[in-house]
Amino acid sequence: PIIDNMAAIEIKGLSKTYRVYRKKEGLLAALRGLVRPEYEFVEAVRSIDLTIEQGEFVAFLGPNGAGKTTTLKLLSGIITPTSGEARVLGHVPWRRENAYRRRFALVMGQKNQLWWDLPAAESFRLHQQIYSIPPEQFARVRDELTEMLGVRSLINRPVRELSLGERMKMELIAALLHSPAVLFLDEPTIGLDVVAQYTIQQFLREYQAQNGTTVILTSHYMKDVAALCRRVVVIFDGRIIYDGSLTNLVDHLGDYKIITIRFSDGNVPADLGRFGKIILREPPRVRLRVPRNEATEVIRAVLAQYLAEDVSVEDPPLEELIAALFASARDSQLLQAEAKLFTPGKSAANHV
Repeated sequence: PIIDNMAAIEIKGLSKTYRVYRKKEGLLAALRGLVRPEYEFVEAVRSIDLTIEQGEFVAFLGPNGAGKTTTLKLLSGIITPTSGEARVLGHVPWRRENAYRRRFALVMGQKNQLWWDLPAAESFRLHQQIYSIPPEQFARVRDELTEMLGVRSLINRPVRELSLGERMKMELIAALLHSPAVLFLDEPTIGLDVVAQYTIQQFLREYQAQNGTTVILTSHYMKDVAALCRRVVVIFDGRIIYDGSLTNLVDHLGDYKIITIRFSDGNVPADLGRFGKIILREPPRVRLRVPRNEATEVIRAVLAQYLAEDVSVEDPPLEELIAALFASARDSQLLQAEAKLFTPGKSAANHV
């Protein structure tokens, strides 16, 4: 049952540090390492605070190694934190209580939970037994999910014979058979073609809207994020650097607009560069990058001088904005490191 007035996920000061063996080059150094191994500490997650309300669909973004998957593993109880607290639906994940295991699901795009040589239907029956799903409920949910994803005719085919997109659909069905209240999705569309990506996006949107499931999605495909999530949490180097609406993120970072113009006479005027930066010229079409607050005036000026049969204005691609945010965070990190390195007495002060 959903508990009124309780956030689905509450995280306070959550951290995870790994001790990693430091391997040295050379035979002699390697032999010494066997006797006196040296380790370094890697901070995968650094004291993050986060609250997600019931029924939210949140994108969790960051570059490789930023701490996204580690956070999902902490919230699903696979690993234990170094410090901090977290509660999901009132449960502490790493206690691995059966009551909690029945209420969440984790789908990882690069990991399989289905038996490779068996039909998906057999794995579904195994999940029924694991989660003690009543037969009538199991049959109803299975049939609804297979119908929504259009794979009802495939569930009796061995998993190894399915395409990558079909396998991911089966993975989603297996994860949702017990109707979890919280769903963690780690790169669910990785490696899929455009059609499969779109199908899964549509399914997730419809399923989440119907069931009010709380969803955290990590993805490198910004189309997944734009299609599904209003709220975005960006993590970099184990720290949350942005938490807010996708619209505000675009407004904050996107200080320019993309104007696409299709000219009636089939030619692109040679002097369009004076209106903005030309980023694509494919007669009779051209794309201009212009400052956000000048877009309306630029369109008016172009249409006053040339005949155009179509004009469109778009925000910059989300991929560009996220990449710019990562670059800014990386530059800030380097500046802080340099400041610590070159500020006299800084190190000594930190140890007092």
